[in-house]
Amino acid sequence: MATVEIEHIRKEFVRGGIRVEAVRDVSLRVEDGQFVALVGPSGCGKSTLLHMLAGFVPATGGTMRVDGRAVQGPGPDRGMMFQDLALFPWRNIAGNVGWALEVQGRPKAEREAIVDRYLDLVGLRAFKHHYPNELSGGMRQRVALARVLAFDPGVLLMDEPFGALDAQTREMMQEELQRIWEEHQKTVLLVTHDIEEAVYLANRVVVMTARPGQVKADLQIDLPHPRRIEIKKDPAFITYRNAIWDLLREEVLKARAQEVS
Repeated sequence: MATVEIEHIRKEFVRGGIRVEAVRDVSLRVEDGQFVALVGPSGCGKSTLLHMLAGFVPATGGTMRVDGRAVQGPGPDRGMMFQDLALFPWRNIAGNVGWALEVQGRPKAEREAIVDRYLDLVGLRAFKHHYPNELSGGMRQRVALARVLAFDPGVLLMDEPFGALDAQTREMMQEELQRIWEEHQKTVLLVTHDIEEAVYLANRVVVMTARPGQVKADLQIDLPHPRRIEIKKDPAFITYRNAIWDLLREEVLKARAQEVS
C-alpha cells in the first residue's frame, strides 16, 4: 500500500500552435488502502492526471509524490491498467502475467509461484497455457489485472479498464475487483465514465470540472463492506449516484459547449 499526494498539478499542451490547458491546480491526497474514483466529462483531464501520476507524462507544474517520493517517471511502486489491455499475443497467459517479473530479473521458480498465485486469485490458473486470443474479453481483463498485481505495486492506477466490456461482463469484473481490493487493500485510483461503477467500487468519488480539469467535489462513499453487486439497488447507493450526476451534469454541458465553440 502507499499514500499518494497530488499538489497544485497543472498540465498544458500545445496542439497546432494553440496552448491547451488540460488540468488546472489539482490537489488530492489518497491515503494507504483507499479506493478513489475520478469522474468527469470527456476531455476534462482525468486520464491525463492518471498518466502523470504513472510517470508517463510530465506535469507542467506542481508536485506528485508516492510515499513521500517525487514522481519523476514510471516506477515499480505504481501499476497501470488500461482499457486497451496490451497483452502480448505471442505469450501464453502465464507468460503475460510473469512478464514484469522477468524484466525485474526474478528467478524462474519465484516467478512461477507468483504467477500461479495471482492466476488463482482471478480464477484463471487452469488457463495458464492458453493464449490471449483463446480467451473471452472478460477473461483477458482478468489476465491484465493479474499481470499488474503480480509485481505488487503500492498504487494501482486504472484508466477505464472495463469500458469496452458488455454490461454483464463489466458487472462481473466490478465484483471481481471489489473482492480483490477487499482482500489486499491496495491504494487504487480509477478513472471511469460510469457513475454507478464509481459508487460501487470506491471509498471516495472525485468529480472533475470541464476542461481545464479541476476538482469540483470530493465525496466520501459510506456504504458498508463487503460490497456485492446487489448494493446497487440500495436507496443509499441510488442517492449517491444521483448526487454525483447532479454535480456532473453541468460540467458535461460545459464540455459539449467547448466542443462546438
